[in-house]
Amino acid sequence: MKIPFSPPYIDDSVIAEVTDSLRSGWITTGPKVKQLEEEIVKLTGSQQVLCVNSWTTGAIMMLRWLGVKPGDEVIVPAYTYCATALAVLWAGAKPVMVDSGDDFNMSVEAVRKAITPRTKAIIPVDIAGWPCDYARIMDLVNDPSIKAMFRPTSPVMEKLQRIIVINDSAHSIGSHYAGKISGPQTDISIFSLHAVKNITTAEGGAICLNMPAPFDNAALYAELRMKALNCQTKDAFTKSKAGGWRYDIVGMGMKANMADVNAAIGLAQIRQYSKLLEERKRVFRNYSEAFSKCSWAITPPTIMEGRESSYHVYALRIKDITEEQRDEIIAEITKSKVAVNVHFIPLPMLTFFHEMGYDIKDYPQAYLNYSHEISLPCYPQLTDEMIHFITNTLIAAYKKVVSK
Repeated sequence: MKIPFSPPYIDDSVIAEVTDSLRSGWITTGPKVKQLEEEIVKLTGSQQVLCVNSWTTGAIMMLRWLGVKPGDEVIVPAYTYCATALAVLWAGAKPVMVDSGDDFNMSVEAVRKAITPRTKAIIPVDIAGWPCDYARIMDLVNDPSIKAMFRPTSPVMEKLQRIIVINDSAHSIGSHYAGKISGPQTDISIFSLHAVKNITTAEGGAICLNMPAPFDNAALYAELRMKALNCQTKDAFTKSKAGGWRYDIVGMGMKANMADVNAAIGLAQIRQYSKLLEERKRVFRNYSEAFSKCSWAITPPTIMEGRESSYHVYALRIKDITEEQRDEIIAEITKSKVAVNVHFIPLPMLTFFHEMGYDIKDYPQAYLNYSHEISLPCYPQLTDEMIHFITNTLIAAYKKVVSK
């Protein structure tokens, strides 16, 4: 049985929405992008949402808006995808990596120890869709002793007067924290809408704006929307109207906008997201039930202490094996034409970051999580029969490798 890792969910409603965009004669940024933003506001309860062309672009734009400069530091987990740290570098600051906890997400205590007067932002990452402990992180940046250490280097930082929290919510649209859907718990949250995500626009991202007073999130949305279009005072849709050709460029912007033809895919999906999320839960439940009989299996967190996953990646860990054994298990699974993955290779193990001086020995929990982890297929189209085949294939592969 051939089982792909993460195909996109494309049904008739998606095709119809994309076709509507194509037939409208308008395929770049326009009404469908605005509708998708409104749907994400409705889903998350965020103050404002701006859709952009990728998570990475959104993060770079927000860090540039913050005003980070060379010498400024941004705390990121060592265990994440490269984009989290690359966005910091592209914005001109230095990524300061911290170790993970045993739930995959960054250790809040490690974050506390990493804060210096140069720290301007913290980027927690909701690994596999499991939300970080937002309350502890927000309490940390509002701690009087931490605020006293803060040294602003831009007008936005002067206005905020503390470290900003920009949540990497790439995996976690639809997750819950303290009984409420994720998005508004930190200053900024950015979802990924990439092809393999729970909601996709093929490529894309969504910035949730929830800045505290005295910031005006509606005004910030308008400012960022213009920045995402090269700081042009009129978007292409407005310029296309009769007599609407004249515009101005009022700053150094970026090309970060999402197109309507992309937004159409996400628009159709988000309107049925409760159904799609329930199907992901079914996949998780079936996996966890099968692996509950295996003493060597560590199943991923799903619901605990007011938090609930978005069920994005089923990140299974296997006790008491080496990285090499994990790789052998994956090779055995692949022989059965089941595609699995690993989330993620820790940043210090990647050549680019290793050559910058980051060393995996400084992040033992991140390495432990990585070396024991296998990501299993998780998407609504998986049938119970396919899930049964995947679990049996993995269990057989484990027994074959470990019995050597």
